[in-house]
Amino acid sequence: MKTAIVLGATGLIGRNLVAQLTSHEAYSKVIAITRRPVEYDSEKVSNEVVNFECLNEFAHIFRADVLFSCLGTTKKQAGSYEAQRLVDVNYQLKVAQLAAQNNVKHYLLVSSSGANSKSNNPYFQMKGELEEQVIGLNFVRVSIFQPSLLLGERDHFRFGEAIGSYLMPVLKYLPLLKSYRPIEGREVAEKMVQVSLSADAGKELFKLDEVFSQVL
Repeated sequence: MKTAIVLGATGLIGRNLVAQLTSHEAYSKVIAITRRPVEYDSEKVSNEVVNFECLNEFAHIFRADVLFSCLGTTKKQAGSYEAQRLVDVNYQLKVAQLAAQNNVKHYLLVSSSGANSKSNNPYFQMKGELEEQVIGLNFVRVSIFQPSLLLGERDHFRFGEAIGSYLMPVLKYLPLLKSYRPIEGREVAEKMVQVSLSADAGKELFKLDEVFSQVL
């Protein structure tokens, strides 16, 4: 049976991942990485509280078969794009580097539709940069997921997503907006778990349509 690490375990996708992994017979242990202590009902879950400012001190924690990386924030929450980049790029990349050094075989990353390191949009740019960086690490397998607007219950309010959750289910029927239709965080987690159970290798990218087509 496998051991999984979930980075961003308290987020929308991360919470769903922890729940789905603990209920799956293929996984015997789930390491939930958080900033603050979190209590879990399942004995399979080990909660590891880390200080992201000094990740090297926690290098020993990042040992497993699979790493699910779904950490992220917003400019509004972080206060600036520079502060957002610290979470969305720097922290995730450092964890990926530590995991690769510890011979974690499979790295699964939640990125974003539109990710492009050459984009003029700071958010899409940082997402694209992270994708390029982790692909260059020595994982046996890297799986990148590019969902669009995420729907589901969060522990904080996001105005843009709240508006989008009303508009996008209608606008998605317009041909030019099809690739940006919303998806439930639960659905993304389901797809990630499915992918983690296959025996493939190499680098793979799952765009929004591919996530939908395999989950629905």
